[in-house]
Amino acid sequence: MGTYTMSPLGLSSTEERVYRFFLRNPGAAVGDARTAAPMDEEGVRLAAARLRDRGLLHGSEARTWATDPGVVVARLAEEQLDAAYRTLRRLADPRPILRSLWRDVPARSFAGGGGVYAGSAIALDRLEDLGQALARIDRAAFHADAEILAAIPNRALVPLNTAHTLSLGLNCLRRGVRVRTLLESGAPAPGTGSEHLRQLRSHGAEVRVVEGLSELVLVYDRRTALVPVDAHDIDRGVLCIEESGLVGSLVTLFEGLWATATDLVDLPPPKAGTGTLTGAQRTVLLLMCTTTKDETGARAAGMSLRTYRRHVSDLLALLGACSRAQAALLARERGWV
Repeated sequence: MGTYTMSPLGLSSTEERVYRFFLRNPGAAVGDARTAAPMDEEGVRLAAARLRDRGLLHGSEARTWATDPGVVVARLAEEQLDAAYRTLRRLADPRPILRSLWRDVPARSFAGGGGVYAGSAIALDRLEDLGQALARIDRAAFHADAEILAAIPNRALVPLNTAHTLSLGLNCLRRGVRVRTLLESGAPAPGTGSEHLRQLRSHGAEVRVVEGLSELVLVYDRRTALVPVDAHDIDRGVLCIEESGLVGSLVTLFEGLWATATDLVDLPPPKAGTGTLTGAQRTVLLLMCTTTKDETGARAAGMSLRTYRRHVSDLLALLGACSRAQAALLARERGWV
């Protein structure tokens, strides 16, 4: 049969052998197709019946002809493409599948492992690592269908990795998710996320400022909320809340602040080269450009790995860079290294 088979077109090996037999032997009887390969009579008969139902064979069992290959291949290819498109459309948004799987998880309620389970979801989960917290933000944003509420004090903009959250926000806006963000009154300083906020606003996000905003609150579809364990130090981790009463209270708090807030005026873009660095930041910036591992850089700077990485995060935000390589290029353009 050569290298090319008809399996991508949805035919089994038996069906292909039978079809090819009748291409070579037009007008033969179905029973004669047993000579095409060591197949039992019943298998050949069933394969021929399936091929006839799909329009690949015509005639009777006594005299059978194969349909023209040009017609067959075009028809089967179209059927397979249609099926593939339907699958791709389902895979483009797998959240309904995930939700249906969660409904099959037995109801349970227990404490342990950092969370309290209620039904099929974690009602309260403590994430003490900032990396875990950012991963949970990724997950919550991915599953958001309708709305994201974010109350973000200026001091939380850098730890939240604004370059990354910008990408998340833009993806949500493209899906038609409404994004509302509250900031402290007074524009954030250049390099702490102001450029990212402008981009989000240009793509349809709503941004307002309000006085007295001190707590970080993120709410997704009014079902999941994230708040810091320590209001003054997000590095200590966050609480992920899915208990409806608590989430509802946070939504009420957000809506109250939103009603009294004012629209954020467009922030002037930061001027290149006007930023200033601390001595520690200059040291870390130089090490970022000359070392490949954070552990090596932290030892050379004489600071803990956690402190070193915090300076790296601050520098990425200050430069408006999405990666360390980009940060190095921008720093050189500004004459910082």
